[in-house]
Amino acid sequence: MRILLSNDDGYFAPGLAALASALAPHAELTVVAPERNRSGASNSLTLDRPLSVQMASNGFYYVNGTPTDCVHLAVTGLLDHLPDMIISGINDGANMGDDTIYSGTVAAAMEGFLLDIPSIAVSMSQHGAQHFDSAARVIVELVQHHAKNPFPAPLLMNVNIPDIPFNQIKGTRITRLGKRHKAEAVIKSTTPRGETVYWVGAAGAAADAGEGTDFHAVEHNLVSITPLQVDLTQHAQLEALKAWR
Repeated sequence: MRILLSNDDGYFAPGLAALASALAPHAELTVVAPERNRSGASNSLTLDRPLSVQMASNGFYYVNGTPTDCVHLAVTGLLDHLPDMIISGINDGANMGDDTIYSGTVAAAMEGFLLDIPSIAVSMSQHGAQHFDSAARVIVELVQHHAKNPFPAPLLMNVNIPDIPFNQIKGTRITRLGKRHKAEAVIKSTTPRGETVYWVGAAGAAADAGEGTDFHAVEHNLVSITPLQVDLTQHAQLEALKAWR
């Protein structure tokens, strides 16, 4: 089985190293990741300049672009053979609810899905995670299950894993995305030169976090697996909009 690994934390991130180490005995791996942290890059492609690809001492390729760039380059020209699966992560921090819109981790997996390859985005439940090994074991099991029982169509899975020892994980739940409250206000500050600058505020707390959501599963020490789609059409409003127009 050929697997392409990527992420948005950068090719040096501990989550990526843990995932590669765990999967190496089970698959033929290629790692193509950003040269620096590109969290929040979403699905952006670099179109205003050429991209370069370098190889690190550990054999990982790194690109001076976004997570989407990495997967796009790998699948459309860098690799000699198409991967059977693309996995993005392990992200240091959750990608639940509204996070998926901004997430570079999810975007890298989504690019694979758009290219008709089964793809997984995997994230820890919090920043400063300590148990990447737990998440890596979860993904190894998921990959092995997919190999034995292939899903009948390309699938885009968003996986969030509690940051706890593996033996404390209580199982897996298939979930829907929850929703966060409005983000906190920007943080205004002044540079030494007297210039006013702004930091984007923290994400809002969970608002829709009831049973069945990704937030609820992770809060109860369960692995959350959410199938995602790319079609943004609001189908429920099509007829109403036709009448309004």
